[in-house]
Amino acid sequence: MAKNDNLHKAKDAKNDEFYTLLSSVSEELRHYKQHFADKIVFCNCDDPTWSAFWRYFHLNFSELGLKKLIATHYDRTEPTYKMEYEGGNDNDAEVGVKTPLEGSGDFRSEECLALLDECDIVVTNPPFSLFREFVGTLMEHNKKFIIWGNNNAITYKEFFPLLKENKVWLGYTANKTCTFRVAEGYRFDEKLTAQFNDGHKYGKVPAISIFTNLDIQKRHEKLILWQRYYDDNGNPLPDAKERYPHYDNYDAINVGKVADIPIDYQGVMGVPITFLDKYNPEQFEIVGLLNSSSESLAGIKELRIYDEFKEVKQDGSFTKATGKKTRGNPVINGKAKSGNYYINPNTGECVHSTYARILIHKKENE
Repeated sequence: MAKNDNLHKAKDAKNDEFYTLLSSVSEELRHYKQHFADKIVFCNCDDPTWSAFWRYFHLNFSELGLKKLIATHYDRTEPTYKMEYEGGNDNDAEVGVKTPLEGSGDFRSEECLALLDECDIVVTNPPFSLFREFVGTLMEHNKKFIIWGNNNAITYKEFFPLLKENKVWLGYTANKTCTFRVAEGYRFDEKLTAQFNDGHKYGKVPAISIFTNLDIQKRHEKLILWQRYYDDNGNPLPDAKERYPHYDNYDAINVGKVADIPIDYQGVMGVPITFLDKYNPEQFEIVGLLNSSSESLAGIKELRIYDEFKEVKQDGSFTKATGKKTRGNPVINGKAKSGNYYINPNTGECVHSTYARILIHKKENE
């Protein structure tokens, strides 16, 4: 019952219901065409009457060499069904065998899990609020997939280990603002809606990424590095410690931008989570994640905590928070140039916390 309640909430939440456009689906899936030959594709969060995923695979069924296309969707108020297509009239997306489902179309139901076991690849845009459970289901059933999600999923304690262990990676769409058809009641873009002029509402949704476990060329492209940490004699450059400050609580340096990753530093580095868009597992190893919500994922020992520190605003006034807020975060010595920082009221020592960082190091052969 709890599972159904969660799905009801996801369905009812206006901020959780985004309908992917055919143009977005086509732009991403053109990079995966080699994976679909003689495969069964399952779109298990998709009503064929409006799903761009169903339409894309139906229109390109023969070109992709698909074996079968299946779609199911959740609906607690109306009878729901599965739609199956095995070829014959690709240009008419309404063609297919429609079979009523016994349940509501919940992707975790026995009949939908049976279809999941039948398929080879899942392609869909699941409810963002159920992303963790959706991915867990796919992994449990050992399925290949291409799924849309929020970029913040990278920091989920249930999901990050899959990225670290190279079981999942980012697709070609990474941390982008994308246009979706949105549910009634969601904030929409008047200009976009007027451009489409089809009776639906449209809006731009930020931080969209696509996650997959299908191999793509992108993850084998080397990131070109040119910044340096050391001089020709092996000594840190004069500005190295300022440009790459060492964390106060972890044995790693901070790299502010992916483009600034030094070519000659072999130790652990903390880089922005946008690094995953450029991640090549043959060039780098992911060590862990520094993030307040995922203390256990650092991968290296936390050297210091700041519970006795007090949070301070830039104007010198105190908030009611303490240094406990820094737990799991990368911390740098000194006051922040902007934003809040922390001070030890007994010693006057100041530190500040940075944004979430992925810990990496270069592989020895690189």
